[in-house]
Amino acid sequence: MLEIHHLSDPIDYEAGLRLQDQHVEAILAGSGLDTIYLLEHEPVYTIGRLRDQSSLRNPASLPYPVHEINRGGQATYHGPGQLVGYPILNLTPRGKDLHEHLRKLEDALIRACARLGVNAGRREGLTGVWVENRKLASIGVGVRKWISMHGFAINVTKESLPPFFAITPCGLDGVSMSCLTNEAGRDITVAEASSIIAEELRVAFG
Repeated sequence: MLEIHHLSDPIDYEAGLRLQDQHVEAILAGSGLDTIYLLEHEPVYTIGRLRDQSSLRNPASLPYPVHEINRGGQATYHGPGQLVGYPILNLTPRGKDLHEHLRKLEDALIRACARLGVNAGRREGLTGVWVENRKLASIGVGVRKWISMHGFAINVTKESLPPFFAITPCGLDGVSMSCLTNEAGRDITVAEASSIIAEELRVAFG
């Protein structure tokens, strides 16, 4: 059984980490169900635990705080206008296949984009969801005893884009970040995107 929870108010990043940690422990203890949280964060930059953190450029000059976390990947931004998804799933009965988990996340987002009028896809050798060379969604996951953590962030409104200019998103020089509103040519709200993405996540993981 899969539960999907939509959090209506933006939460700070540390609260999001606590939420994930608590649910991982609940699943490990046998008292928690596979759950996906869909939410917005208050503005923050995150980066995986890497020696090379040059994608942050000059951390001291960034307009928002930085969190180093236990996911893969270089620097990214989370904030209002962007939908973040945290699938907390037991991957043991799902084959303990992290690559398949990533591909299912990408597939669900690509299908949701199509329903929203955006022709998105993959780029060879690069994780995430793209429209040509413009990146819509970043994906970075971690596991603890084969319980998945972290997940995806998809830019929905134009408000989500300016903070990316202060970093090298995902460590990719020259990458252009985009959002669903720009690509669809109409205003798309986080609530609308969340509803459709939830349906596609249920197809992928339910």
